[in-house]
Amino acid sequence: MSASTSRPSKVHRPGLAQAVSGVVPPEIAEANIRTVWPSVTEVSRPAANLGAALTRTRVLAPLAWLLMAPLYFKKILPFLAKRYRLTNRRLMVCRGIKAKPKQEIALADIDEVRIVEGSFHPFYKSADLEVVSGGQVKLRLPGVPEAEGFRQSILNALMAWVPGKSRALPMVPASAK
Repeated sequence: MSASTSRPSKVHRPGLAQAVSGVVPPEIAEANIRTVWPSVTEVSRPAANLGAALTRTRVLAPLAWLLMAPLYFKKILPFLAKRYRLTNRRLMVCRGIKAKPKQEIALADIDEVRIVEGSFHPFYKSADLEVVSGGQVKLRLPGVPEAEGFRQSILNALMAWVPGKSRALPMVPASAK
């Protein structure tokens, strides 16, 4: 191993020392916790259902791929793509190349995060989430892949970064089923 690879790549600044690498308090900076790209069910649920049904057959699976290709590319193209971003300060719905927030809610304003009953799609393993604040749904996130894991990430961020919320909610690992 050469001497250049054993040295740290960044200069240590005493004011920004971190106990855990990558963990930044919200008072210092906004840090990304998790970003999720919605499934194709968010783009068009009827077409996604048809594509899932056709994919289960061996003969019509190629037709399903052709049907789903435009939906998939609409989902991932940088200028059209939507993503759900969770930071240590807020939850956002971002769009476009620079992922500018189109909708957002501060973590401190979130009272509850719930999975919409009947929205789970077993083929895509996605569901819709509702973010509740003040007794009203303030943000709806359709087609969230691994919705329960993302929901737990939001709740864990609340407990970690919002004073007063940690006692109200039990800590659950994001990988829990």
